[in-house]
Parts: sequence; structure tokens; C-alpha cells
Amino acid sequence: MQLGGYQLDIVHTGFVRLDGGAMFGIVPKNLWERRIPADEENRIPLAMRCLLLRGHDRTILIDNGLGDKYDDKFERIFGVDQESHELLRSLKSVGVEPTDVTDVILTHLHFDHAGGSTTLDDAGNLVLTFANAAHHVQRSHWAWAHESPREQASFLTENLDPLEASGQLNLLDGDETPFPGIRMIVVDGHTRGQQLPLISGEEGALLYAADLLPTTAHLPLLWIMAYDVEPLETLEEKRRVLDEAVNGEWTVFFEHDPEVATARIVETSRGYGLEQLRSDLA
Repeated sequence: MQLGGYQLDIVHTGFVRLDGGAMFGIVPKNLWERRIPADEENRIPLAMRCLLLRGHDRTILIDNGLGDKYDDKFERIFGVDQESHELLRSLKSVGVEPTDVTDVILTHLHFDHAGGSTTLDDAGNLVLTFANAAHHVQRSHWAWAHESPREQASFLTENLDPLEASGQLNLLDGDETPFPGIRMIVVDGHTRGQQLPLISGEEGALLYAADLLPTTAHLPLLWIMAYDVEPLETLEEKRRVLDEAVNGEWTVFFEHDPEVATARIVETSRGYGLEQLRSDLA
């Protein structure tokens, strides 16, 4: 897909499984399970689907999945599956090596979005996976990741400390446009300072929805994760962003949907709906 002077490619980094009740909050199981069936431990499969942009003399990766530092216990708890898809293999399949990446945009620092930022070298030391890349995070979110008691299980020091020590952390302030045709939309309901890249050009626009809309099943306004720190803020942010997506005819990129990568949002008599569902970027 070509958009705004960039070549866009999906970088699929694998799957995790999280509790379905937590993923859908107050929504009854007999409703959400019609959309995404749960396993015997009540967990649903979630993709960790990232996006690569090449153009304007940059190679930009948006989020980077879980990474490879987890142990057997972590793998069992979260049902990690990287057999078919993994970060570096997926990059290699589109002709990109880690040293080629010039920039990493992190929507937020939860382990399933930013865990691939660091890895262990041959000596067992934590190092940046993308040694030549600047890593772009909202300033408010970086502060929140170090002070939020509720989310400490999602902000892992092995992902944050090497990034801080590297000198390659770039803190953004609000709805900036750090690259041509890429604007950050900042939302605070899921976690403070989450940034959603909006890529625009003559061809149209694509919103990387991250955890504002983790799956297509989260399209109804009240289908909000129990993980969100301020669900009422999420409600209003979803309403605002979905209205913009409809009016602007945006394509929405779903990071966690197990099957659907992109879709267009339309307004129907029953609320927001989906059309042109795709598992790729064609």
C-alpha cells in the first residue's frame, strides 16, 4: 500500500491470549464471545500487528510487539504464539534488517506494544533491538509509565530502562507531526498519553488505532476494556475519533484483531459499522 509518500507493510509479530472479560469490561460474555471465542481459560487470541513505513528517507516501525525476552511462565500465562509470526522474521520478509530502522513510534509502553524495543545480546545484556533508531513516545506517557501504580505489571523495566539509557528516546508533546504526513492523535482513556499515528496523503488516510480500538469487536462505544484507566474518557475519545474516521473516510488499522487488519468505518442506523474488512493492506 502506498500512502503519503510511504510504502506501508504489515509486520506481524505473533499472538497473545488475554482474559476475554478484561478485554470487554462490562459487556456480558454471551455477547463478546460471539465475536471472538474464548479458550478453556477464558482467554481470547489477540494479534500483535505492527506497521512499517518506508519513505521520505525514513524507515519507521509503529510498535514492535512482545519481543523475545519472556520466560516459560510468561509464555504460559499469556499464551504467547510466535511460531508463524515474529518481529525480526516479519521484517526480514519485507527486506528490512533491524539496523535499517531509523525510527520507532511507540503508541504506548505496555509490554505487548513495546517489548520488541529491547533484546538480549550474546552476553545476556539488554540492548536496543533497533540500534540506529530514534524511539518516539509521548512525554506525558513516559512520565505516566514511571508513576502509575495500576499499570506497573504492563510497564516492564527491561523495556524502559535500556531505552532511557540509550540516548535514543525522543519525547513528543501532544498532537505533533514528527514526520511528513504523520500526525499523532493523543488519547488518555486506555493509558495516559497513548498516541495514535494518522498517516495521510492524496490517496486518503489510515489511522493506527492501537488500544483505543484494539479489535473490530470494540467498535460499539460501550465495549471498553477493563484495563482502561479512565473508561469514560475512552468512551468520549472513541466517539470523537470514530466521527472523524467516518467524515474523513479513514481506513482504520487494528493492531490486535485476530483476523482483520484494516477496515473502513461507516455510520449506520444502529451506530458505527465496518466495511471493506481486509486481512492485509492491499
